[in-house]
Amino acid sequence: MPLHKGSAHGTEPSDEMRRLALNPFFGEADPVTGMELAPPRHRMPDGPLPPSTAYGLVHDELMLDGNSRLNLATFVTTWMEPQAGVLMSECRDKNMIDKDEYPRTAELERRCVAMLADLWNAPDPSAAVGCSTTGSSEACMLAALALKRRWSKRNADRYPATARPNLVMGINVQVCWEKFCNFWEVEPRLVPMDGDRFHLDPQAAAGLCDENTIGVVGVLGSTFDGSYEPIAELCAALDALQEHTGLDIPVHVDGASGAMVAPFLDEDLVWDFRQPRVASINTSGHKYGLVYPGVGWALWRTPEDLPEELVFRVNYLGGDMPTFALNFSRPGAQVVAQYYTFLRLGREGYRAVQQASRDVAMGLAERIEALGDFKLLTRGDQLPVFALTTAPDVTAYDVFDVSQRLRGRGWLVPAYTFPANREDLSVLRIVCRNGFSSDLAELLLNDLKLLLPELRAQSEPLSRRHGAATSFHH
Repeated sequence: MPLHKGSAHGTEPSDEMRRLALNPFFGEADPVTGMELAPPRHRMPDGPLPPSTAYGLVHDELMLDGNSRLNLATFVTTWMEPQAGVLMSECRDKNMIDKDEYPRTAELERRCVAMLADLWNAPDPSAAVGCSTTGSSEACMLAALALKRRWSKRNADRYPATARPNLVMGINVQVCWEKFCNFWEVEPRLVPMDGDRFHLDPQAAAGLCDENTIGVVGVLGSTFDGSYEPIAELCAALDALQEHTGLDIPVHVDGASGAMVAPFLDEDLVWDFRQPRVASINTSGHKYGLVYPGVGWALWRTPEDLPEELVFRVNYLGGDMPTFALNFSRPGAQVVAQYYTFLRLGREGYRAVQQASRDVAMGLAERIEALGDFKLLTRGDQLPVFALTTAPDVTAYDVFDVSQRLRGRGWLVPAYTFPANREDLSVLRIVCRNGFSSDLAELLLNDLKLLLPELRAQSEPLSRRHGAATSFHH
């Protein structure tokens, strides 16, 4: 066997170079110190902790969070298959914006855009343009920016000197639309609720439009009650407006949830690019797109609907990269997970998953109604979401009491007051997602039944003793 001698004289790296060869994370702190001295909470500790100690501190504090599977307030996906989790772990270090270095991740993003263009019936799916985002809120911002830029180009002789742009929408829109109008100086024109109509009215929306209207937002699945806004009727009202006034007002469909439900369960509902007036659509991949939080999508009917000057082309890490985003660096894991889910389920798989969620929602709504204490506002037959309030003869408790008592059993069911014109109405909302099974629905119903005798025995709603309740924005 060969004989080996020590390293030749002078080839040993310096102490400084050897120090830099080690990842600082590899140096473990004194475990006794970790046991005797708790680290500060509001400033960085002076020295490191052993990884097991740091993990334990963070892990134990997070135990006080609610159980995400029992969170019936959120629309966000709380369960995915283990294989999706593995893929996400493998991609968590890839920067989504770095398409030159991660071309396959970029290709999966492109395929997802093409699949959504086909799903939403773009006239020419190969010509439709779109992008991934961090969620539907960013996607809404980008779509609204495109609407404003198209309007400003058409009104270059008046804007910004004398014309102030406005955006028409129902008062039930998600808060991201209010943020857009605030951040980009657009006047929000809100169609109020009226009676038992809890979302936009097409004729009222058309009546708010004028030469300064950049577009009208239609919501396919209101977060307040799960109902679809009548997109086809809205487009028809704007067609009539154009015929009488010449105003050509585009529509953006906020399909944060519904754009991943309606194509599979409501195929005859014509809400998407089959409506010539629909210029853009957004959705949340992390809601009924069935992906963990961190991905949304924005699509435009044609390249002309997305002004070219909004698209930045930068030379980044060796490649020419077009980008349209509010965020730059972000992980590619969620985009990969979206492609996995599209590939894994296909249309029939999505149809089965969303139908199961709708069946659970409708079944639970019917059984809660049968208790006699509650009145349903919606029944879960559009989004798998329904809203309810207490029956007229219930005076001992209110929806805020129900929400608080259910929280004590581990369930997170939001209670909130409706906006202007229906501020007299307070409701509970239950979101049924994939992973919220009929068994879990049965457990929720049983817990509600157990709480009702205590609630009925109250002399008055407890929420009255703690001041007025506020609206819930989610």
